[in-house]
Amino acid sequence: MSWSHAFLIVCLVPLAHLATATERQIFPPLLPDILRGNDLARHGGTDPTEKIFNVLDFGAVTNGKKDSALSFIRTWIAVCRGTHTGKSRVVIPEGTFKAGPVIFQGPCTSKKPIIVEIRGTVLGANDLSLYEEPSWILIEKVDGVIVTGRGTLDGQGSSVWKHVESCSGSNCSPIPPSDLTNGCRTYTNGVIRGINSLNPKGVHIFITESHNIRVHWVQIEAPATSPNTDGIHISDSNNVRIARTRISTGDDCVGMIQGSTNIAINKVFCGPGHGISVGSLGKYETENDVRGIVVKNCTFNNTDNGIRIKSWPGSQPSLATGMIFRDLIMQNVKNPIIIDQEYGCNDKCNKEPSKVKISNVHYINVKGTTSSDIAVDLICSSHSPCEDIELRDIDLKYVGPKKVRTSSQCKNANIGYGGIQNPPACR
Repeated sequence: MSWSHAFLIVCLVPLAHLATATERQIFPPLLPDILRGNDLARHGGTDPTEKIFNVLDFGAVTNGKKDSALSFIRTWIAVCRGTHTGKSRVVIPEGTFKAGPVIFQGPCTSKKPIIVEIRGTVLGANDLSLYEEPSWILIEKVDGVIVTGRGTLDGQGSSVWKHVESCSGSNCSPIPPSDLTNGCRTYTNGVIRGINSLNPKGVHIFITESHNIRVHWVQIEAPATSPNTDGIHISDSNNVRIARTRISTGDDCVGMIQGSTNIAINKVFCGPGHGISVGSLGKYETENDVRGIVVKNCTFNNTDNGIRIKSWPGSQPSLATGMIFRDLIMQNVKNPIIIDQEYGCNDKCNKEPSKVKISNVHYINVKGTTSSDIAVDLICSSHSPCEDIELRDIDLKYVGPKKVRTSSQCKNANIGYGGIQNPPACR
């Protein structure tokens, strides 16, 4: 996966109040949730007591041709570090804007929260020389920013996808925009709500080194063939909640890599795409553990995978533990339930086994159809076998061209079963 043009934002995650008793047993400690109980939808409408900072007043132009990035930044600075002491709202109004790289950077001295409302469409500039850093729109070092609106961030990614797709061979380095991200770094107590992310050059939304983040009612869209266009990619972040979001893209709908803790994903529609993934893990040295993942009430439609946990062979030791995947619907999904600790390895791979330890993982009430005759595929490490894996009430029917029933494949895994088992349990 390439860390691509992603729009990054943070959001507060009160996992504990939605967790069952079983879920609460496996979560790491939560940070205080200052957004819990707040009506986040109210920020979509203008408060008469707010001061409006319209980007048009700072020189932005709605012709879709002139680069308005500096105008966006000037607007942000006026809000973040200006003289106004009351409520503030940055407004990108109706119309079509073009922008190169934009950083909304703190720390801010203004009153929290700052509202950023996107009503129009922002087009990502295609002049690759503009991007000195790997980001398009970045929120950084800020506490309490709410991004809302019904507008669209259109990365115009097709301008670089063709270069990424044509890149092959060990000496090939994809062009820098394949590593551009829209997103958020060192961001606390934030919300992204209602916006649309269309055709990024890389990842749609990246969340890293951030805490207490919510992503709600977001529409994420790119072609199934678009390379490295992960929907939401999370690393080194704690307390992230994603809900009521629709993701159709060319890579993972949601990817959680090293350092992801207390992540809740609820009522997400995924497809097309590569499913919801934990990993890949173990690619780098001294990776932080992954703990406390809950994915529930989600639908997967025509995806390559459903729920996937993946780690590289030859990895350094780390943990991936305390995960619940429940009440999931699979619709013509190729690999509904998969653990792959030989990720990136072909049949002739002679690397050392993965040292990522996967444990305390629960798959509960997973139903639907699969295009593969192997519906449950758990390939764990010979060095660190998977432990405390639970499969309960699994019902996956094969809908492919073969006249076969679904089956299970398991290696180096300690598995407990309960309720319906279709495919039959590994023996």
